[in-house]
Amino acid sequence: MILNPMFANVETVADVLERLGDIPANRVRWHPSPGTATERDLIAIVDGPNKRLCELVDGTLVEKAVGQYESRLAYLIGHFLENYLEKNDLGIGYGADAMLRIVAGRVRLPDVSFVSWEKLPNRELPAEPIADLVPDLAVEVLSASNTRREMENKRREYFQGGARLVWEIYPESQSARVYTNPDAFEDIVPDGTLDGGEVLPGFVLPLRQLFARAGRRSGTGSK
Repeated sequence: MILNPMFANVETVADVLERLGDIPANRVRWHPSPGTATERDLIAIVDGPNKRLCELVDGTLVEKAVGQYESRLAYLIGHFLENYLEKNDLGIGYGADAMLRIVAGRVRLPDVSFVSWEKLPNRELPAEPIADLVPDLAVEVLSASNTRREMENKRREYFQGGARLVWEIYPESQSARVYTNPDAFEDIVPDGTLDGGEVLPGFVLPLRQLFARAGRRSGTGSK
């Protein structure tokens, strides 16, 4: 059992959670022990009979925070993206179970992602279960247990790896943020529109259209 160097001086569970981005303890898998998990462990839990969507963060399996409504929104974004790609053959889209090796020690599963043909020689998709691919666009639909530091970490990894655009979708406020680098963003209000920019020229998705199609979440009073 080899411990990830990031956890060499960890003494408490609180230290583990802090290093992972202050995420809730119920999202950290305890087997294998934090700091010792491998990509093989990740494949076993994501593709196994008791499938759970997890990410590998410094030798630790961290469950993705995805609820029914968040999953619905991600599905719809992928649907609109695929419709666009049928008319604009720029690359491919992935769903939330695509394991992508973003930077060393970090395998992420964006809720939706787009990878341009430029990153896929001969337009061939990787055969291995974990692809050495960083999406041009990564989309994260936030749930209640996603923390500020967790999302900061993800954004920095995406852009460090070569992403050009990150969308964060906020279901409760029916709004979004569009990042072009880890710290530069534009707030998209409920009446606003997601724009693909230079990554997806001509792609537009009004948030009203997205959330109207998704339907109402029970108990929120959202319209």
